[in-house]
Amino acid sequence: MIKDFNKKVSRINFIKILLSSVALLALSKISPEAASGASSRTNGRPKKNIKADHDLVVATGEDPYIATARAVEAMGGMGRFVRKGDVVLIKPNIGWDRTPEQAGNTNPQVVAALIDLSMSAGAGRVNVFDITCNDARRCYANSGIEEVAKAHGANVYYPDDWDTVKAHFDRPSPLEGWPILKDALECDTFINVPVLKHHGLTRLTLSMKNLMGVCGGSRGVIHQNIGEKIVDLTELINPDLTVIDAHRVLLRNGPTGGNLEDVDKLDKIIVSTDPLLADIVACNLMNVEPSEVPYVRVAMERQFGITDIGKADILEIKV
Repeated sequence: MIKDFNKKVSRINFIKILLSSVALLALSKISPEAASGASSRTNGRPKKNIKADHDLVVATGEDPYIATARAVEAMGGMGRFVRKGDVVLIKPNIGWDRTPEQAGNTNPQVVAALIDLSMSAGAGRVNVFDITCNDARRCYANSGIEEVAKAHGANVYYPDDWDTVKAHFDRPSPLEGWPILKDALECDTFINVPVLKHHGLTRLTLSMKNLMGVCGGSRGVIHQNIGEKIVDLTELINPDLTVIDAHRVLLRNGPTGGNLEDVDKLDKIIVSTDPLLADIVACNLMNVEPSEVPYVRVAMERQFGITDIGKADILEIKV
């Protein structure tokens, strides 16, 4: 069921409320077995029992910071996901040497809002990380994410600073033994923050595919049988909160983009504890059948999350 809740709040007033309420390697091309630091094996992050106020919230508004903050607030507040002293990993898409206007990466103001909310909820440390496709330092700088993350008190680190562990599954998986960012598996709270955009191979980049940014090894190998691998990866990471940036979306020539004529402004932020539900709703925004996206199709076949949005508690708000 979709509800409508209209309420406007100024950016300044929201920040006042926020502050008073509680006082962000270049791609490794080595084999998984040879990946540096991938010495131990892990079964992945345990799935938390988080009780949010809704299955999913869609916030519409011109300011991505405010839209993100209001959407999380409508889910019950960041305190539902982050506890005092938690180590929080925020995983945006920083894969490309692109500016925010080009919509190839997550909007930096979405990241800023999530850092502020995490800090206000009592996080002991907030890390921001992605394994980029273009040069990491250029991607971090030109995306605007590095500057914003540091300004808001987060720790930003590059792919060449990371340690890995080997993924382990209780059943056969094509990702068995794959090097995974250690911090992604050991953090207390994992917030997945993709940008919604076209992708030449998978039709769309959505939340589950964004998790490729915690994997070492050859990205080209992951692209083989990509649907199964991405769903296995999502099960391994078990993100606690999914925030899809649909403020500016890339309609064509993804995932890299670069031409502003390929960008549309939707002014929407999707927040959910269910990665599959979030990805299905994002598909609908882009007028793409979910079954046409390989990893969404596999997740639906596995009943990985809510597959029928008509049965989901979805709240739409305007800010």
